[in-house]
Amino acid sequence: MADIVRDVFMAFVRVHLLHHASEEPIYGLAMMDELARHGYRLSPGTLYPIFRGLEEAGFLRCEAVVVAGKVRKYYSITAAGRRALESFKAKIRELVGEALYGAEPPAVKSVRRRAARR
Repeated sequence: MADIVRDVFMAFVRVHLLHHASEEPIYGLAMMDELARHGYRLSPGTLYPIFRGLEEAGFLRCEAVVVAGKVRKYYSITAAGRRALESFKAKIRELVGEALYGAEPPAVKSVRRRAARR
């Protein structure tokens, strides 16, 4: 059971990383702090393989930058990452609506109707 819970939480972490990378380039220590605010306590040994996996999947790109004499890896979302994130968001909306409300919450239905009319 613990493995399943960990797998689900790690999926949330991946979506969270893509979300923040869609707003601006991100780096490990800042994301460890951000994730900790949400209750995720990740070590660098857990976080950096996730970054590498997202990079290998083509969802993030990495750029090494020297900051205060040290190399810091900044991760930015790619076009494929943006498409994946939008797909994840749609599935998350659907799941949250069903799991929490028994159906989509009214606000989500309204957004879907407007999007369908475009």
